[in-house]
Amino acid sequence: MARYQRLAELLAERIEQGLYRYGEKLPSVRSLSQEHGVSISTVQQAYQTLETRQLITPQPRSGYFVAPRKVQPPVPPMSRPVQRPVEITQWDQVIDMLKGHKDKEIIPFSSGAPDIQQPSLQPLWRELKRLVQHNLDEILGYDALTGRVELREQLARLMLDGGSVVSAEDIIITSGSQSGLSLALLAVCRPGDIIAIESPTYYGTMQLLRSLGFKVIEIPTDPETGMSVEALELALAQWPIKGIITVPNCNNPLGFIMPDARKRALLALAQSHDIVIFEDDVYGELATDYPRPRTIHSWDIDGRVMLCSSFTKTVAPGLRVGWIVPGRYHDRFLQMKYAMVGSNVPVTQLAAASFIKDGHYHRHIRRMRQIYQRNMEIYTCWVREYFPEGICITRPKGGFMLWVELPEQVDMVCVAQQLCRLKIQVAPGSLFSASGKYRNCVRINCALPPNEKHQAVMEKLGNAVKVAME
Repeated sequence: MARYQRLAELLAERIEQGLYRYGEKLPSVRSLSQEHGVSISTVQQAYQTLETRQLITPQPRSGYFVAPRKVQPPVPPMSRPVQRPVEITQWDQVIDMLKGHKDKEIIPFSSGAPDIQQPSLQPLWRELKRLVQHNLDEILGYDALTGRVELREQLARLMLDGGSVVSAEDIIITSGSQSGLSLALLAVCRPGDIIAIESPTYYGTMQLLRSLGFKVIEIPTDPETGMSVEALELALAQWPIKGIITVPNCNNPLGFIMPDARKRALLALAQSHDIVIFEDDVYGELATDYPRPRTIHSWDIDGRVMLCSSFTKTVAPGLRVGWIVPGRYHDRFLQMKYAMVGSNVPVTQLAAASFIKDGHYHRHIRRMRQIYQRNMEIYTCWVREYFPEGICITRPKGGFMLWVELPEQVDMVCVAQQLCRLKIQVAPGSLFSASGKYRNCVRINCALPPNEKHQAVMEKLGNAVKVAME
């Protein structure tokens, strides 16, 4: 963390604790410089950060003052989806949105892409270049079906942070988390089976289930504690559910981290009904607090949790490097991978292995946690400033997704269509439901740098919502 960021955090804590009260003048730039032994420019940067976060306001020729505290919008309530198996829709909306991602003029607040412009990724780009120049024979040949052992060894070490104790032999490399999840489902389930999912849930997962011929049952989900284990238990008593898909750490789109007690309860429920848990941990490394949260897999003793993850959100989606620990389904998964996919690309695996081994990955993750946390705070402030009253906002504990629930009369599908004409793309909440619920919700990608251009977009979004309420 840079010096100005540390100073900004210290001042923010003092404001939160009431040491600096509303309307009170803050110390001068010069006095703070002397007190903390930093340069004038460092203090100015810290004050600019707090101003962006709307914690302080400048007054010409007078200095900086603590801004009036705005009432924080509440967190959305627990979802109430239709609790019966349904077939998945929304494909047309999804494909239209994916087409828009290719338009360089569109501002993609709808995407799930991370920030790949950070200097902490430079060692990875250099390693890719070196491999292409000096290891052509190796990187252009077939890869082992399980993936490069160099990478699997490094991943086994990484997974210890989440409490999962595995060996390189337990891990199979995939072409991203989505690829791993699709093969896992094919290895365990059959078309027509019912899968339990969080509600709302990532639209890519739902379209994957749709393409494989599964039905889903949406389980009520709390934006702070995750899937309702109690509601899931009732659903299991009524329907022949074959598996559970969950993103318990830094969930997309709600941002929660499921408490450990609820993770264990979910696992116990799966054990009692002898069903599989498909755990997606793609955002787990981006938890705001350290150490990172434990995986459900870390408590698994009978191999029923199939843990999937990738570098798509933590590093870059273009690497196409993911992995899975298939547990008791290892052989069936490997057979399915051979039949459907074959081997993976060696060059990105080797580059990722070196990136981790040389310590660059952990440095990058520490940087991105801080950046995304700051981004989330700024975007939350913009939502509070530009959106109408009566909204609810999630309090993400990691990742870079913000979920906003608007008044019932707002149809974000219509608003999104109007914004497309302005070259602004947002993800309406209906994409995140198999039955098209949450039309009055929107997911915002806070990985986009919070600059003046993106602030102007948030203002336009807020104005569009206000018009929709009239």
